[in-house]
Amino acid sequence: MDATLIRQLVWLDYRLAFLFNVLVPLGLLTWAVRSKNEAVRRSLLVYWRVASLTLITIYIGVGRLPIFYVTGILSAVLIVLSLWFWQDLNEDIGASQKSLNLVYLGWRWAVTAYCVFGGLLRILFVNCAFINPERWDDACKVWFEPALSLGNSIHRGVPPETLAFVGVVAGIIYILYLFSFLAFSLPKNGRIAFRD
Repeated sequence: MDATLIRQLVWLDYRLAFLFNVLVPLGLLTWAVRSKNEAVRRSLLVYWRVASLTLITIYIGVGRLPIFYVTGILSAVLIVLSLWFWQDLNEDIGASQKSLNLVYLGWRWAVTAYCVFGGLLRILFVNCAFINPERWDDACKVWFEPALSLGNSIHRGVPPETLAFVGVVAGIIYILYLFSFLAFSLPKNGRIAFRD
């Protein structure tokens, strides 16, 4: 694949991630809180817990750690699962014809399509995770450009190694929380997100 095309796709992926994974759900959460729509609010709170892996991936990317490729794919998969898995939330949201619910359902389909596109794009480059970083070609390196740009603009003057360390520690906490959820909460609650 052409290096220019890869760079354009990578930057498009990051822009779409910012739009679909940050801006729109933040607006929807604000709308849900103001309109007291509990089903959408709860679904978005679950979403934000899961989507935090995307931020962790960016911090890992600032340090150019190879695990970045794997966490990016995992983040896309978990986001889609978090949006469609919960039976109680899906029923509550689908039962109402409120405008927020309809917008939320449209966003859910859009973010699902984005995650499939982004996940498939990342799968094409997952082999970079298993190559010595010294042997990475330009196609592997270009994936770190947006993360480095974001890191430099938000954390000006902070060494990339420090940001990567924060990402790794947050990733370990995330994995522990995920395993705790899978081992204890999921068997107990099944596909019910919130029991009264």
